[in-house]
Amino acid sequence: MNQVPTIKLNNGTLMPQLGFGVWQVPDDEAEQVVGTALEAGYRSIDTASVYGNETGTGRAIAASGLPREELFVTTKLWNVKTHAWDRDRVLRALDTSLSQLGLDHLDLYLIHWPRPMRDDFLTIWKTFEEIAASGRAKAVGVSNFRPVDLERIGAVSALVPAVNQIELHPLFPQTELRALHARLGITTEAWSPLGQGQELLTLPAVAEIAAKHGRSAAQVVLRWHLQQGNVVIPKSVTPARIRENLDVFDFELDAADIAALDALGAGPAGRRIGPDPARFDI
Repeated sequence: MNQVPTIKLNNGTLMPQLGFGVWQVPDDEAEQVVGTALEAGYRSIDTASVYGNETGTGRAIAASGLPREELFVTTKLWNVKTHAWDRDRVLRALDTSLSQLGLDHLDLYLIHWPRPMRDDFLTIWKTFEEIAASGRAKAVGVSNFRPVDLERIGAVSALVPAVNQIELHPLFPQTELRALHARLGITTEAWSPLGQGQELLTLPAVAEIAAKHGRSAAQVVLRWHLQQGNVVIPKSVTPARIRENLDVFDFELDAADIAALDALGAGPAGRRIGPDPARFDI
């Protein structure tokens, strides 16, 4: 039933190329929504401490009855600015996430944002090295990191992030950053892979390709990601769409389709939907 291919991360860990994101899913709905996704065949679940739904997500995982080794669970450290981040605070944040998820280890643990104005992610990464060595997370990585941020990690650490989870979709293709990932051996994971269902899915070019293949616009965009080698984590709370987003492995976009979708992001500045990592803080 589960036909999702896997990507081998730079430490040998296998990660499903398509997973399920739970951003903006309330905790009291997460058990049902994540349960629906697991029942549909998803085996990778992406959450974060700031989403406030690790507890509901953990309940769904427990209720599924699936063996732990069949699941790939990601969460993220929300490096709030209310205190300085040292080793103990990072480890306590991990403890809290594991407790709420009801797990003894993660498959992937990410620093949620670089927040360069606070200059603390190198301190956090030092503890992430320890977490990776301990096995409490099979792999560690980052989210929303820019080339300059990745270069700073590389200058002080031999541990290369396994994943950088970034905003990525045809309107914002992140060509430079993806090329750097390829050189460094970092897997590219796309959040908001469908552009949050806004302008992207209504564009004539996308609709034309969808009609050509007898697929939805969302399926076409997800297929573009998969053929680029990206990991994707689409989110939906609608059971039919949850299933539809998983049904993307029995067709393929041709070169003309890919070129048409690539052309959507050829503008001078790109079409970012989310915050700019250079300026984002909270």
